[in-house]
Amino acid sequence: MAKTDEVIAAARQGFEAAFAEQHFYEKQTRDDSHLQALLGILPVTQGMRVLDLGTGSGYLAFALAEQFPHAAVTGLDIAQRTLAENQRRADAAQMRNLRFVSYDGGAFPFQDGAFDLVLSRYALHHFPEIGSSLAEISRVLTDRGHFLLSDPAPDAGDAGGFLDAFMRVKPDGHVRFYSAAEWESLCAAHGLTPVRAFQSSIRFPRHMQPEYAALISRFGRGITDRYDVQVRGDEVYVTAQVNNMLFCKSASTRRNT
Repeated sequence: MAKTDEVIAAARQGFEAAFAEQHFYEKQTRDDSHLQALLGILPVTQGMRVLDLGTGSGYLAFALAEQFPHAAVTGLDIAQRTLAENQRRADAAQMRNLRFVSYDGGAFPFQDGAFDLVLSRYALHHFPEIGSSLAEISRVLTDRGHFLLSDPAPDAGDAGGFLDAFMRVKPDGHVRFYSAAEWESLCAAHGLTPVRAFQSSIRFPRHMQPEYAALISRFGRGITDRYDVQVRGDEVYVTAQVNNMLFCKSASTRRNT
């Protein structure tokens, strides 16, 4: 538990710092074409209850609440200061179908079956107990509810773990990325069956540090070419593929899955 708490604390601190440094945060997370692709596959209907897990600055939650004004959208995250700012924005815009809730990174503060749709974009690689988190996602979903995950994936040829090592240089609680096959297996254990999927990409910008240069040198061009690693002045960029996967919860799934 101590290690889990440390990872969650690092993620909270790292995210709050990243949000304050809008330049790099926006470079990494803002992608309107990807946003529209996600919105396009969501089975949102009138009156639906939607949870944006790891909402961060609310990039997805605000878009959902605006595009689907008759859905009730909740953004959940551990970054309390950021959520407070999100709520001020929502209130100022009179978005009454949008609220933000903070939690400690463990059990979700919602009843069983509280949501018809749970989604998470670029957040799940920070979750230290992914099995427990998926169990919580399944728990708060209604029968036949949907779960959409969007998270970067390691290249199939990256047996040495370059991408994870790259991400861990920044102390923001990165745990690991998962392949599509791993996600299918993990989700199946909690009654979540894949129904649709597509791939996209994300470009990670970082301030250049000696640790990045050492990784690039150690792994060599074969791996760095796979991720299109580029150094531009005092910044380094890595491009990764993203798994976008929509799952449906089986009606027979029970609380103890």
